[in-house]
Amino acid sequence: MDTLLSMQVFVEVVEAGSLSAAAQRFGISAPMAGKHLQALEARLGARLIVRTTRRQSLTEIGREYYERCRRILADVNDADALAEAMSTAPRGLLRLSVPLTYGVQLVTPVVTGFLSAYPEVSVELDLSNRLVDLVEERFDAAVRIGSLATLPDLSFVARPLKPYAMTACAAPSYLARAGTPLTPADLAGHECLGFMHGGREALWRLEGDAPGAQDDREQSARFRANNGQALKKAALAGFGLVLQPHALVAEELASGALVAVLDAFLPEPSPAHLIYPRDRRATPKLTTFVDFMVRRLGV
Repeated sequence: MDTLLSMQVFVEVVEAGSLSAAAQRFGISAPMAGKHLQALEARLGARLIVRTTRRQSLTEIGREYYERCRRILADVNDADALAEAMSTAPRGLLRLSVPLTYGVQLVTPVVTGFLSAYPEVSVELDLSNRLVDLVEERFDAAVRIGSLATLPDLSFVARPLKPYAMTACAAPSYLARAGTPLTPADLAGHECLGFMHGGREALWRLEGDAPGAQDDREQSARFRANNGQALKKAALAGFGLVLQPHALVAEELASGALVAVLDAFLPEPSPAHLIYPRDRRATPKLTTFVDFMVRRLGV
């Protein structure tokens, strides 16, 4: 027997006053309603209702069980109503994992626009360069930069976003003092600010580099940091050249506070994707956000 249905029949028997009335409510026979009641009593090992030819009455256990069943069935109805509402309108908490710089510079403006458009949704944005486990850590979606080999398996959907391009730049004051490099070879003797990742420096990888040039730049770097904002601050202060995501320095390039160099020698932009579990019953909060994000940052 379906325990939940048996509980519903039991509550109806109590409230309608008879097995036949409850049976009519559920479109079953009176004997079948009686079987549901018997199944509950057998499962509990206790009588719930004492029946005579004229009336029925609840036992002490039956009264307590009836009250609990009413609360449980009310919670079930509330849960069904909530699920139905969530299946028709975006609402609820959306948890996203995004790389730090990409998230601050590109995703945060998208999220605030999304929240303005859908006031019943809230967003928790985890800014981290680590590869999270979406299922284990209960994230709804994540942005991944780089090869799709980082995808867990084919149970995930990957929507392409605009490639993640890098830019080499420096403040006009630095270039006036140290000169403007025209080729990677010209970087010898320049202050190339170093970005640290996972305890190691992420080398300046440029097209046309001479053998060993990357190592030479690493050894000569006088300022290193594991945060692109810190390196940008140093570049703005005229301390040296910085190689960082274009999104991080776009405003400063537009204003002239930083000047791009070596554009022809930059590495190919890295692919970027918005990934999320493949689920035919995905909630509107996720499907709506995916469409919103792809419209603004998609290719």
